[in-house]
Amino acid sequence: MSDEKIYLTSEGFMEIEEELNHLKNTKRPEVIKALKDARALGDLSENADYDAARDEQAMVEGRIVELEKILENAVIIEGNKDGMVDLGSVVTIYYVEDDEEEEYKIVGSKEADPSENKISNESPLAKAIIGAKEGDVRSVESPNGKYDVKIVKVK
Repeated sequence: MSDEKIYLTSEGFMEIEEELNHLKNTKRPEVIKALKDARALGDLSENADYDAARDEQAMVEGRIVELEKILENAVIIEGNKDGMVDLGSVVTIYYVEDDEEEEYKIVGSKEADPSENKISNESPLAKAIIGAKEGDVRSVESPNGKYDVKIVKVK
């Protein structure tokens, strides 16, 4: 992972901090105990418990490094207060062709979760609407084709 800026909302930053603390304070000690217990069984060359504990240790330590790097390079974002769509904004859009409305939160890529309507600022939809204000209609270029959306509300 490079040292580029990673955009997070304050909620996303706190979630990553919580995960990091859980890994350091709970998972890491559990893995260390599992390694000690597996070593106590003797021959390490044919010890499946030891191999599994080593694999888990590598995953936990790798994730800790990744999360520390994210937090180190994080830029906290908040919604734009001037009524324009920006990182951190909650936006209600109207899909012109489908006659449907949907609400999204524009977040950084590390925080994106489509199942919670959190879309990455790097997504085609977000790229098209960032900088727009209520009432604006924007065309979205997506892999599935071009479509129009109208900005209904920006929070």
